[in-house]
Amino acid sequence: MKRLISIAILAFVSINVLAQNDVNMGIIPAPVSVKKKTGSFKLDKTVVLIAADPNHAAIADLLNASIVTKGGFALREAKSAAAGGKSIVLTSEGADALPAEGYTIDITDKKITLKGKPAGLFYAVQSMIQLLPEKQNNGMSIQAAEITDYPRFKYRGMHLDVCRHMFPVSFIKKYIDLMAQYKLNNFHWHLTDDQGWRIEIKKYPKLTAAGASRNGTIIGHHPGIGTDNTVYSGFYTQNEAKEVVAYAASKFINVIPEIELPGHSSAAIAAYPELSCFPERDTFVEEKAPWAGSRKGKQVQQTWGVFSDVFVPTENTFTFLENVLDEVIAIFPSKYIHIGGDESPKEYWKESEFCQKLIKQLGIKDEHELQSYFIQRIEKHVNSKGRSIIGWDEILEGGLAPNATVMSWRGTEGGIAAAQQNHDVIMTPGGNIGLYFDHKQSNSPDEPMTIGGLSPYSLVYAYDPIPKELTPEQQKHVIGVQANMWTEYIQTPAKAEYMVLPRMLSLSEISWSQVANKDFKNFSEARVPVHLARLDKSNINYWVPVPLGTSNQELKGENFSYALKAPVTGAKIYYTLDLTRPSETATLYKDPIRIVVPAGQKRTLKTIVITPAGRRSVVTETVFNNGAPDIKTK
Repeated sequence: MKRLISIAILAFVSINVLAQNDVNMGIIPAPVSVKKKTGSFKLDKTVVLIAADPNHAAIADLLNASIVTKGGFALREAKSAAAGGKSIVLTSEGADALPAEGYTIDITDKKITLKGKPAGLFYAVQSMIQLLPEKQNNGMSIQAAEITDYPRFKYRGMHLDVCRHMFPVSFIKKYIDLMAQYKLNNFHWHLTDDQGWRIEIKKYPKLTAAGASRNGTIIGHHPGIGTDNTVYSGFYTQNEAKEVVAYAASKFINVIPEIELPGHSSAAIAAYPELSCFPERDTFVEEKAPWAGSRKGKQVQQTWGVFSDVFVPTENTFTFLENVLDEVIAIFPSKYIHIGGDESPKEYWKESEFCQKLIKQLGIKDEHELQSYFIQRIEKHVNSKGRSIIGWDEILEGGLAPNATVMSWRGTEGGIAAAQQNHDVIMTPGGNIGLYFDHKQSNSPDEPMTIGGLSPYSLVYAYDPIPKELTPEQQKHVIGVQANMWTEYIQTPAKAEYMVLPRMLSLSEISWSQVANKDFKNFSEARVPVHLARLDKSNINYWVPVPLGTSNQELKGENFSYALKAPVTGAKIYYTLDLTRPSETATLYKDPIRIVVPAGQKRTLKTIVITPAGRRSVVTETVFNNGAPDIKTK
């Protein structure tokens, strides 16, 4: 009996039609409620923009700038609309009844009203920008609707490591812009680590004079084949950091600085060796590569990994860290200061006569409790400045600091434990959960070098930050979710964008949208293609998804009708069946592919997506097997 396998997929639709038909009207993250009405609003030059409150001027300008980009015209600003005229109104009147960061958009044929307190109004404008279709006949037609929206979590974060590789302020702002577009509100800026100290501290100039430079960078994947012997250096001045903070604030994004302690401190110790348990020792590489050889003195690390040289818990070290944190707190108004606390080896503390005496003096059990003492000393100082600390989940070891918030990265267990102890938690697990955006996005050999792991945007989307193990009361301590991007293998802004997108879109939806409104089919087939098409027209790089409908499983049978859909609106799919690599010269996909496989044989379909801007997906391979014998190799 011949077997017919049909993989059904939606047909191509234009951006305009999609915006009208999609239940979420194309908005990412999906709103709480979208109620469509009959009719539409014609946005053209006759419309006036009304923002009665002067505090809303910048938000109104943001919307007007997007209308200029999309429509080629700017709206005239006015205090009121003429009789019978059309208007877009930004208002906070009545917004006190909305949840925090919530907003409403009411679209009729004559008027669009955006309502919210400042942050909510900003998010209303972000949604409104996404609603703007392509210009047709000197205007843009927007479906009449009522939209009500507010976030599921108050903390919605993106992390960026600038220690392994750093990025210019212009890119940091671009990163913040992307976050704002998708309603993320906390930028976690990882500023110090073993491979570089990246923030100016005026009281300790050697931190940037010496600690911001390494004499080379590992070549290849860890442990590598050597280093490039090229000095890598750079840091952000305090004025540049303040510039980033102010820019982020204009987008309703809080910037959380991270100053690593007590581990991941090689760069600081290279600048000030007296901060080490053993100032006289050479830099120690815990996972020493065979090519590393002997290095003299304390050095900023050239390779990746975990290193045994950590801060010694002397009064001198605490004075140093308190002075550093005082300058950091003066730059960053964030409620939270991230103090790291992860991957801090205890070898030097075990060997140190001072540390062993301190353990006995304090009456504590071991080095884990010594780390807890270290963290709690720092927390008291940060609390005295009116701020709170966040630490990675290792800060649970030896006893959690009284007011600390835990960032759960080694799976979900740390977050569960902290919430059960009534501490606030931010879920940011990697592994098979997907929130480490430095992991690869497919198993294709076409992927650029990454640290490892697999985190497709579908995996990110599937994650629910609320652990089922928690009681309803404990679940209230899960204040949000964050994705992390470490940059060992991310050297350029273009690669950073490639690694972040489209996964940031998934993060946006799991952090903002209600669970009941999550729908991966709608997300991946109706909305993501439109958003990627917009990115394709900009100067923003992104990972191009493989064709929708692609199977990575071997399909068994004789006759196949294989239907695909472009994952980016306007993109084309090319394919081959002759084992060659597809490109623009291959067969253009137009209709479902008919594949007939003779008995005892296999056929391999290879596909590639090419966008209007020329961006390419990885090549996919799908095997169709009609009883071909397995070939076993010795």
